[in-house]
Amino acid sequence: MEKLLSVSFGDPEAKKIQKYEASGGYKMLRKAIAMQPQKIIDEVKASKLRGRGGAGFPAGVKWGFLPKDAETVYLVINADEGEPGTFKDRTLMKWDPHRLVEGAIITCMAIGAHHAYIYIRGELVEEASILETAISEARQRGFLGRSVLGKPFPLEITVHRGAGAYVCGEETALINSLEGRRGMPRLKPPFPAVAGAFMKPTIVNNVETISYVPIILGMGGEAFASLGTEDEGGLRLIAVSGHVERPGVYEVPCGTNLMEIINDVAGGVRGGKALKGVIPGGSSTPVLLPDECDVPFSVSGMGGAESIAEVEVWDGRKFEVMAGRTLRSSPGSGAIIVMDETVDMVHVCARLMHFYAHESCGQCTPCRVGTSWLNRLCHKVDHGEGAPADLEQLALIADGIAGKTICPLGDAAAWPMLGFLTKFRGEFEAKVSGNKKEGA
Repeated sequence: MEKLLSVSFGDPEAKKIQKYEASGGYKMLRKAIAMQPQKIIDEVKASKLRGRGGAGFPAGVKWGFLPKDAETVYLVINADEGEPGTFKDRTLMKWDPHRLVEGAIITCMAIGAHHAYIYIRGELVEEASILETAISEARQRGFLGRSVLGKPFPLEITVHRGAGAYVCGEETALINSLEGRRGMPRLKPPFPAVAGAFMKPTIVNNVETISYVPIILGMGGEAFASLGTEDEGGLRLIAVSGHVERPGVYEVPCGTNLMEIINDVAGGVRGGKALKGVIPGGSSTPVLLPDECDVPFSVSGMGGAESIAEVEVWDGRKFEVMAGRTLRSSPGSGAIIVMDETVDMVHVCARLMHFYAHESCGQCTPCRVGTSWLNRLCHKVDHGEGAPADLEQLALIADGIAGKTICPLGDAAAWPMLGFLTKFRGEFEAKVSGNKKEGA
């Protein structure tokens, strides 16, 4: 299987600038210096590179949203990898930090930014240190500072460590935290491209997204695009965990079949057990049943993985909240969590609801109250203390959160709740059977 971004993974020497340059590193920076900024942007657009942080928005298009007359522009690289199940960005920073640094410099030259910030999760102590060393080495080579390889383009890169708040993975909450404010999302518009860090136009991109930029310049945007699907170019990193024979970080073409990733790339379900469910893109994406996993692992491909629109439930009733609605999943942050036949899905759901209740910033009432309510009620059901009425209540609460908050954290709790509840309703029923009292 072809490798572009993961070619150096596992090589302890690769993080040193000497090894990176010997393997062709920073050659694309030299190429970029001779290019017009718009030409760099055009190549990224032609590559059909989508953001690898979860939203999947085309990177080159995003860069084009910056005001043409902006005097001050910032690049903010989101390394706040807090999505449960996701660990590909920290792997990338650990083994190939100079790829990120080179990508950041090229991106800054393309968008006219003279300062880039790498906002890294506070727990990633080793990775932050590795990045600091790589930036120092790049500065000594003349790639950063008052000029870039002699070109009068002052540029600095700052590593800013977060404080362990999941919500700061959302771009505006990240920006608030970067500015020294409380990490709470902002209302949009204005979008960061218009008023972002320090109220200046700002591009926020994921670590993996920026790291692919030198590769795109090296092979050409169209060639990179040809490796993926019609609307999502290139390769992408995936983090596979759970009950597989070979968990780890892999690089696959966008659009690779999800079952192929599980069986061929990750070695299949561990111990020959049956597959029960897959969380395809980090814990915020709805779970898939085995027969729903025969889909392309891409934004458009996963968007076709629909669940039940109108669900028959307990005592012949229906979830009115689900009537006429389809529940779609997503490749999200590229984190595939595989669960075998032994897994208690109610317990998994309860653990996730506890996480989202803990991580809610409290700004939006539906999220602040709703995630706490989901946590308490799901915990109650998981411990065999719930009633049949609690199950419909869980669906109603989730529906009361979804689409009604400033940032996607509310959806990140609501959609998994609805996914587990509709697809594994038999397990929820079993935990409340025999308990006929009304729910709380």
